[in-house]
Amino acid sequence: MYYFASDMHLGLPPAAETAGRERLLIRWLREAATDAEAIFLVGDVFDFWYEYRRVVPKGFVRLLGTLAELTDRGIAIHFFTGNHDMWAYDYLERECGVQVHATPLEMTCYGKRLFITHGDDITAREHGFWTRRMNGCFRSKTMRWLFSHLLHPDLALRFGHAWSSHSRKSKAVAHRFLGEAEPMVHFARQYATSHPVDYFIFGHNHCAEVYPLDDRSTAVFLGEWIEHPTYATLSPDGRIALHRYPAQA
Repeated sequence: MYYFASDMHLGLPPAAETAGRERLLIRWLREAATDAEAIFLVGDVFDFWYEYRRVVPKGFVRLLGTLAELTDRGIAIHFFTGNHDMWAYDYLERECGVQVHATPLEMTCYGKRLFITHGDDITAREHGFWTRRMNGCFRSKTMRWLFSHLLHPDLALRFGHAWSSHSRKSKAVAHRFLGEAEPMVHFARQYATSHPVDYFIFGHNHCAEVYPLDDRSTAVFLGEWIEHPTYATLSPDGRIALHRYPAQA
């Protein structure tokens, strides 16, 4: 079985709620690990994450320890950077054994071709000049160098959390699924015309949807863990499904 989840936003205030989400995510990871071929965390696991060469954000030790424990047992865990945690470099790979992906991943699982990405870069392309510019600045090596060398880590992390919190307060947690107007649906339709993809797997928009594109391709949106935790599974028969977590919630 393959497992997929995204948008936990650990570190988003209030602290008690983020601690509860961390415990819930750990519980899910341990349950998934009982039969997982691999686990995919598809972006925005953290509400803000920035690695310096010798400094990483404080907290999340229970999650990081669980990731290390599971990868030590031989379970493959893939971590995709999102727009809130795009500044993950080698720490998670070195210390926790996860495979970090800063770009989309295409792979075949159970005979199905998957295209997996958080999706923020796709939506940025369709949201106008300033959104594209902002996304480009955040991913710029020059801007990262300036951020790392001109700001003390305490100031940098305080700024990052404030920016992230402002971004979250400016819009609701749950988003209305836009169907054909969804930028990632538009991207998937175009991409599928020249690339054989069975399942496009996206995070970012906080919608939990399985959206058929045609007889061959399907777009899967993983939802979020702030209000309504959801995840997807790909079973050995090649079928993908969304689930609430815990099941009775």
